[in-house]
Amino acid sequence: MSARPLSLAAALLMALSVPAAAATKTICTIVAEAPSGKIVKKEGMCDRRVTPASTFKLAIALMGYDSGFLIDTQTPELPFKKGYIDWRPQWRHAQTPQSWLRESVVWYSQQITRHLGAERFKAYVDAFDYGNRDVSGDRGKDNGLTNAWLSSFLRISPKEQIAFLLKLANRELPVSEKAYEMTAAISDYDVQPSGWHVHGKTGAGLPVRADGTKVRGKAYGWFVGWADRGDRTVVFARLIQDGAPRKSPPSFRARDGLLKDLFSTANPLK
Repeated sequence: MSARPLSLAAALLMALSVPAAAATKTICTIVAEAPSGKIVKKEGMCDRRVTPASTFKLAIALMGYDSGFLIDTQTPELPFKKGYIDWRPQWRHAQTPQSWLRESVVWYSQQITRHLGAERFKAYVDAFDYGNRDVSGDRGKDNGLTNAWLSSFLRISPKEQIAFLLKLANRELPVSEKAYEMTAAISDYDVQPSGWHVHGKTGAGLPVRADGTKVRGKAYGWFVGWADRGDRTVVFARLIQDGAPRKSPPSFRARDGLLKDLFSTANPLK
């Protein structure tokens, strides 16, 4: 064989192997029946704890409505202020509870937790038995009240997401009925083609080393929630991780993939 065909073959092999190494992988997909908790689907490493990222907004919504800070889907409307986190253009204006969850607005979450205060916030996290319950925040920054869930040291596994979601779906958390009803209203993904009515929340965050530094380019993507059809309710969680930077958020790809895999007419959940 000449050197040229050999080099072309080697180049082709490298071209094929690099994307494979950097490919997005699904860490876990898990689905359980409510109220029983019976696992009906489990694929991957579902005990792996990572940042909850914006999936924690479901917990914050329950806290906000239970405490009375959040009133309904449109109240309170909070103004955007200079200095707030504004990674996305959609965040740079006033937000309601509904737009907060739809656009995943970080600063609105932080206004809710600031209203609660550190002691009450920690009490809710403990009462929910949420993941590792670590709300200390970034090392040395004393920012747990506003940042614990943002690629910091609050961690939760897909299996633990299911445990929390079962308590939410079964209404076994120490919050008011209004908190359940309003959280469901603002997390509504409507009725899917297969007839399942889905509620859920996306989340995207980075791995964090033991010293608190973040690992860039290998983002996690979550989609978690619950769905009803007839007299049946299931809770679900999907966690993916990118092997390299991607243009689209991993959270959106986790959501779109799960909706297709579980709740489309082509792949209805059995």
